[in-house]
This record gives sequence, structure tokens and C-alpha cells, in this order.
Amino acid sequence: MSHTSLSPLPSSDRADVAARLRDALLGASFTADGLLDLLGAPAYAALARSETVPALRATRGDTPLETLVRLFLLQQPVPHARVADVLPVQDCLESGWLTRAGADEVAATVDIRPYGGPGGEDWFIVSDLGCAVGGAGGIGSREEGVVLGVGGASTTLAGITVRTPVSAALDLGTGSGIQALHAAQHATRVTATDLNPRALHITALTLALSGAPAADLREGSLFEPIADDETYDLIVSNPPFVISPGARLTYRDGGMGGDDLCRTLVQQAGDRLSDGGYAQFLANWQHVEGEEWQDRLRSWVPRGCDAWIVQREVQDVTQYAELWLRDAGDHRDDPAEYQARYDAWLDEFEARKVKAVGFGWITLRRTAAAEPSITVEEWPHSIEQPLGETVRAHFDRVDYLRASDDAALLDGHFRLVAEVVQEQVGLPGAEDPEHVVLRQHRGMRRATKVDTVGAGFAGVCDGTLSAGRILDAIAQLVGEDPVLLRDRTPAQIRLLVEQGFLEPAE
Repeated sequence: MSHTSLSPLPSSDRADVAARLRDALLGASFTADGLLDLLGAPAYAALARSETVPALRATRGDTPLETLVRLFLLQQPVPHARVADVLPVQDCLESGWLTRAGADEVAATVDIRPYGGPGGEDWFIVSDLGCAVGGAGGIGSREEGVVLGVGGASTTLAGITVRTPVSAALDLGTGSGIQALHAAQHATRVTATDLNPRALHITALTLALSGAPAADLREGSLFEPIADDETYDLIVSNPPFVISPGARLTYRDGGMGGDDLCRTLVQQAGDRLSDGGYAQFLANWQHVEGEEWQDRLRSWVPRGCDAWIVQREVQDVTQYAELWLRDAGDHRDDPAEYQARYDAWLDEFEARKVKAVGFGWITLRRTAAAEPSITVEEWPHSIEQPLGETVRAHFDRVDYLRASDDAALLDGHFRLVAEVVQEQVGLPGAEDPEHVVLRQHRGMRRATKVDTVGAGFAGVCDGTLSAGRILDAIAQLVGEDPVLLRDRTPAQIRLLVEQGFLEPAE
């Protein structure tokens, strides 16, 4: 792979320089909060869309922070003397963070973007110049080995990842190291792999500049760099999931046909997980004529794993092709060439009988259960990030329900989960509602219809009485046979637990 026209990278073995650079950046308030204060919300949001004009207008002064924004975020040459007031400029030139530009100016060799950690940490994501925003924002870079920074996909994956303390975590296809950086906060040992050696170099820079421990960096595709007997408690991957004809861009095109890369990744992850370990991926999948997409995804799940797969979005093949053609900047090309590329995408989809492409999250958990649980669902509605705790709780409930028959549910004590509200739906003035809806205000923000018994039951659940005792009291209240009520309600309790409205109080 040729990186000839990509700029040389800073040295990754000068930890002392990275530490001094970090101190200088923090000293000038070059942080997520500092940028928001300086630029204002509209210009700050525009930067996340790769639009620089508002930020250029907001940094016309010569404060240390304005100097750093122009240097590292806007990639403008800055007078040497001004930079020397803010950074250890000689060290940065020698170790390659800066380069000379003209007689008396210096320029950055990489993009450095402040990134706020989940606990308020001040981190810095390093990426190639002009590539700070990853994903379909149209970076317009055709360089095969280019390394992108933070995109919507990387923050989504970071948000859904289960964050329990673990001994070993693997970030597969690390890119600029965002998932490895998050994992370093709760994993004793982090391994990060990538097919692109430039990405591994940049990951080392991201970790050093963020003050995080170094990771075990390994070059190679998918699980190739991992020994057969190595297992992990957490595997995360934001892979090159774009379903495209050919593999033009390493950061997004997997180089396998259709959705084979995502399928292979999911299928091979099972053997690499420790007992109870999680593997969490973002993925694209094909909707193929004559096949249910849910069945396609169920077939991906490896043996010995529970799975929760959520489809967040579906695009028809034309929308999908246009999105990724724009991402590569092809829309700015010669119209005939653009048309030919567009045609090639549609030819590929037609040959594979693909009518749409789904996008979403896949979570696996290694289990010893005889009957693994596989949930595949569509949820295009708004959610509340971070969702890691919601994901962990989902699998806890799977364990609980798998071990509980109807009699055990009736003996069980339940609590209504915090911030669940009840809505009554019906015609104005009607005596009784047509139906009652329970709605979550946190996590997945689900809503579910219940009957009056279900609503009454959920409302009383505070962990003190068993489910059976509550139903007996409701039966007396509504004049129903308690035996019949005990008989027909466990299915509804099971659903309310499964969807996270009720939790076992034990």
C-alpha cells in the first residue's frame, strides 16, 4: 500500500514530547469546552461537518487558543513566533508534530481534535490532515491509506459499548484509536489491530496525546493478528462496513463482496470471546429479494452466543449509493465519471438481488446456556446515549427470563424502572381509554401497549409484594377469577421485563 502523497507522521516514540504538547494544549484551553466557548455553538457544529469558514471567522485574533485552532483544526500556517508563545515549538518540529512552512511560518502535520471523554476527560483524537470528521460527511479524500478522525459511527459505538471493568479488550480495525482510548479506561490490557500501518501509528499518537496507556498494536486484517488461543472480555469494531463495488478506500470499503466482511467479523468473534464476554459492532447488511433480513442476521450469530441486533436505519440502493459516492467526493467529478460509478454500484446490487441496505448495531455475549437468545429488531426511533448500561441490563434480563418459568415469575418481586410514564389513549370525553401505553424516558425509550391489568400491575410494582400477590389483589378489585388471572398474566410480565419496563427486585 502506497502512502507516498500522505504527509509524514509525528514520531510515536517521543512520549516526552507528546506529554509536553498535551500540557501546552490543556494550558491554552484547547479542549472540547474551550472550543465551544471560543467558537460558539454554530461554528463548533459546522466543524463537525467539515465546514471551516465559520471557525476561520471566529479565530481572527491572536490568543493562544485561536492560534492552536488555526494550526491544528483549520490547517492554516501560523507565524513561528506566535506558535513559540504557546507550544514547545522546537520539540514539535524535531519530532514531526509541526513542519516549517515558508520562511517564518509553521504548519501542523496532523489534525488534532479535542474530544471529551465520558467522565469529563480531555482527550485528543489525531487523524490525517483534512480528515478529522469520519463517515459520510464528504471528506473528499481519495488517498487509499488515509486515517479518519471522529465520526458519528465512532461516537455511536463508543456510546453503546458495555463499560464494565475487564482484563482484556480488543479494538479491531482501530483507525485513529477512538475505541481503544475508551477501552483503556476500564480494561487492564488493550489490543488494537488495523490492516493499515498508518492507522496503528496514529492510534499510538492519539493514546499518548490523551494521556492514556499505550496499547498492544498489531497489523493485519480481521482476526489474523490474534493467536488462536487468545480470548477477550470485550471486542469492539467499527469496521469498514460500506457495501461497495471494489475496495477503493481502506477506511470504509471492506474489500469483500456484499456484506461478507461484517458477516465474517461477527461469525469469527464467538471463538475469541471469554465466557460472559461481549463483542459489539456497527454493521451494514443487505436486504435481499425473497429473504427476511432478520433471518439473514440470525444466520450470522456464532454458536454459544446470545445476540441483540438492532436495525437503526434502512436505505434503498439509490440513496445508499449516493451517500457513499458523496463521501468520496465523486459528485465533484466529471459528470460522466460520476454516472459510471453510480451505474457500477447499481449493477452490483442488481447482481446480488439487493433492494436495500440496513445499518445498525450487533452485540454478542458469550454464554453457556443450552438455548442462546437471539433478538433481532428494528428501532429507528430516538434513544438516549450512552446506552452501554442498557445493553448490559438487556442481557441480565435475558438470563433472568431464561431461568424463570411462569411459576417463578409469579413468585418474583419486580420494580418499575425509573422514568417510565403511563399514557392513556382514547377519544376525548370517553369514559375508558382505548388503550394504555407505558413509555420509557431513558435508554431505548420504548413504548408498549398494556391492558388495564398490566398497567395496574406495573404501577404497584415496588419490590415489596410478589407478582402473584399483586395479581390476587387486582383480581379481587376487578371481580375476576384469580386463578385465571394468574394463568394469563405471566406472558405480559415476561414482555414487560424483556423490554426493560420492569426489573427483578432481587
